[in-house]
Amino acid sequence: MERTRRGGRPRRTVRDWVVDFGCFLLAVVIAVAAANTLTHDPNTPHGLAVADQWLGALACAAVWLRRRWPLGLAIAMIPVGVVSNTAGGADLIALFTLAVHRPFKYVGWLAGIQLALLPAFYWLRPDPDLPYLAAVAVTALLTATVVGWGMFVRSKRQLMLSLRDRARRAETEAELRAEQAQRLAREAIAREMHDVLAHRLTLLSVHAGALEFRPDAPQEEVARAAGVIRESAHEALQDLREIIGVLRAGDSDDAGRPQPTLGALDGLVAESRSAGMKVVLDNRVADPSAVPASVGRTAYRIAQEGLTNARKHAPGAEVTVSLSGAPGTGLAVSVGNPPPPGGVPHVPGSGQGLIGLTERATLTGGRLEHGGTGDGGFEVRAWLPWGAAS
Repeated sequence: MERTRRGGRPRRTVRDWVVDFGCFLLAVVIAVAAANTLTHDPNTPHGLAVADQWLGALACAAVWLRRRWPLGLAIAMIPVGVVSNTAGGADLIALFTLAVHRPFKYVGWLAGIQLALLPAFYWLRPDPDLPYLAAVAVTALLTATVVGWGMFVRSKRQLMLSLRDRARRAETEAELRAEQAQRLAREAIAREMHDVLAHRLTLLSVHAGALEFRPDAPQEEVARAAGVIRESAHEALQDLREIIGVLRAGDSDDAGRPQPTLGALDGLVAESRSAGMKVVLDNRVADPSAVPASVGRTAYRIAQEGLTNARKHAPGAEVTVSLSGAPGTGLAVSVGNPPPPGGVPHVPGSGQGLIGLTERATLTGGRLEHGGTGDGGFEVRAWLPWGAAS
């Protein structure tokens, strides 16, 4: 960060001091040369020469103010330059500073005034070494050169500032893109957490409810339900541990255990049946391993969420999971159930999983629809792309 003074002005750097001293020294050298010319000029009275030198000394001292008041110094140098030969160097430096720090409209007006005054100046105070026209032409060329050089320096500075600003914007945009990618990754992990843990926890709820309402069940059923609860709790903790590990380490979604694909659908259905659900699997896909991994994973999550919702909202109803498709035509997935046989209590937070599934299907290039059926049941229908090249 650039250090500033109390007035808000930037502090002069070492380079600024070197440049300012160089400008001051150049103005002094030109003033000394002009004073030497005045001393040997018989047409200049001694009093006028002394006054000229004093004005030149003050003009050289005023060069140190060029950064603070570039426009004011350039305006003040116009009358001083008209009456003083030794102030010529300071006048050119003030004009150069104005061209560097102010737009062209300011330097154009002041340079035009100085050029217009040149014929009158050399008519009243002719140069002892050059003819009249040559002196006017050389001074005009020098003034135009100083103005052009100053405008070149200004344009170069503006280009550098533009490049720095563009670099800062690019860096900011890169940070925003990184933050957006991180946010999207965390949202994907959150969807994965919902899909996995909701399925596990509903299994725990079903078996715990069975133990609660059937305390007199046979010992074998109690042991089987306890085993399912223990296994589901272990799997839920394992999945949660892996997801937290991803959040901590920033690993990709492929870290940890392999993600489920379409081939794991049979195990999911068997797990739901062991929890007491009535599930019918109608899998018409000839070779589940030929389905692309991303498409198969999405189809698995759709079936998992459908079974979880049926378990929560339609306990006791038979659930039908259907899959069909082939390369080039796409993969169709549907999970449906008739109305529940009894009353169903309200489940808070309903519908969030379906929103995530809709987004997941859209990201893979497919579509997902869900809603009630004519007989009071519910159905989730999805179509996922399955290219012929796969």
